[in-house]
Amino acid sequence: GGGPPNNWHSVFGGSAWECDVETGQYYLHSFLTSQPDLNWRNPEVRAAQHDVLRFWLDRGVAGFRIDVAHFIAKDPEMRDNPAAIAEEGEGWFKELGAYDAQSHLYDKGHPDVHDFFRELRAVFDEYPDTYSVGEIHEDDPGAWVSYLGTQGDELHQVFDFSLLYAPWDAAALRDLLDRQEAILPEGAWPNHVLGNHDEPRFAFRRGSDAARVGAMLLLTSRGTPTLYYGDELGMTQPVIPPEQQLDPWGRTGEVVGRDGCRTPMQWDGSDHAGFSPEGTEATWLPVHPDHGTRNVEAQLSDPDSILNLHRRLLGARKASPALHLGDYRPLDDLPDGVLGWERVHGEDRRVVLLNLAPRYEFVDGVE
Repeated sequence: GGGPPNNWHSVFGGSAWECDVETGQYYLHSFLTSQPDLNWRNPEVRAAQHDVLRFWLDRGVAGFRIDVAHFIAKDPEMRDNPAAIAEEGEGWFKELGAYDAQSHLYDKGHPDVHDFFRELRAVFDEYPDTYSVGEIHEDDPGAWVSYLGTQGDELHQVFDFSLLYAPWDAAALRDLLDRQEAILPEGAWPNHVLGNHDEPRFAFRRGSDAARVGAMLLLTSRGTPTLYYGDELGMTQPVIPPEQQLDPWGRTGEVVGRDGCRTPMQWDGSDHAGFSPEGTEATWLPVHPDHGTRNVEAQLSDPDSILNLHRRLLGARKASPALHLGDYRPLDDLPDGVLGWERVHGEDRRVVLLNLAPRYEFVDGVE
């Protein structure tokens, strides 16, 4: 009838369909118009994607992070998405403007996606010791765990984003870690995340003290720690003026942009923080004003810096079978605000205690 095939929305706003002027046909873009979705129901497309993996795996690439992995299978009947119900706007993920007006039943996560990932896993299995991890934003833990496969035959790991949005509270974090352990299938391994390129930086959200506790949580809990660049420095983020916004979300004005967490890595105190050579006119996003003191060079020489805390933790993790291989056993009967567990592997046992209680100041003995 001359219009788009259905009512699906782009995550970045507007219709997910774009008319190609030359052919008069519409193509689907779940994100930007410059990012057409591939039709994974076409076996030739899948074969081509498998060959892309082999091209890089043949060259020694260790693995792949698969972006929005649940988007590669849509409803084959391409039905309209229904309107969202009120409760759906109260999930753990951030608000996405007009995109949240729909309940996204048909434009992602069709059950056929698991067939596609079993095929991908077969390609990875041709290359021993390679790895795949999926970015999947699903409120229901059972939904993202399903991408590991019923027989451990899909993705090797899936990012658990729940810690990104959880209250910074001992009881809430204990509940999340326990629920994750309970829902993971036998032999599965968690992948914890406290920061990434889509979210405000951890130290910006929680503060510098919490950033140190977060390092302890990330590097001593059971699972693969995914550390976002700069978080090992406690990097925060600047306010990016509207005229310098590059993120498609930020430029719409509907959603908070992600540019603040994407500023250059702060290597030293020079004009461009050591990321770009001196004399460069400007970096693609402005360097944080605190880079003169918060940088790798300065923190390496400070034994108490958060960078050296990360280095000590990584060293302890590597040296301890319990910390890098062991089981997770939560500890009960701890003081309010304290989160704790033990990790055990063979004869090696480590106890971890994290103090998440608020800090108080005492003046003349009065709280």
